[in-house]
Amino acid sequence: MTMFTGDNSINMDAKGRFVMPSKYRERLEQLCANQLVVTIDTQVRCLLVYPRNEWEKIAEKIEALPSFQPGTIRIKRLILGHAQELEIDSNGRILLPASLREYAFLEKKLVLLGQGKKFELWDEAEWTKVRDGYLEVEAQEGEMPQELMNIAL
Repeated sequence: MTMFTGDNSINMDAKGRFVMPSKYRERLEQLCANQLVVTIDTQVRCLLVYPRNEWEKIAEKIEALPSFQPGTIRIKRLILGHAQELEIDSNGRILLPASLREYAFLEKKLVLLGQGKKFELWDEAEWTKVRDGYLEVEAQEGEMPQELMNIAL
């Protein structure tokens, strides 16, 4: 199973392009022939970047959700509606559409965060704020969810 991990500081140019870190490129070439799908995260202002083959599994599950429930209609419209098929070019670059950049407040400095089978793409300042908030909450609460207590880290 291919796992994408790590946080990567990257820059986006004025045209909205960023370079996929080289440590992921060979795996992405093998896994999905450089075909990606990028969509919005509905909980926080970041983008979700999926290898196309992984996205197809997710999209199938979303499409199978009931069509008459307000919550599932919302998710379908937001996640499927914002999904964009993108390709890593021969220079390792990905061009992000303006609508996705605007949604996630992406400026020049970005963080690409490996999340197992996908990536999250954050504005660097926003990620730092969110990450620090997570660390502060954990320090205040002092307890981990029971599910995490059963995993040896």
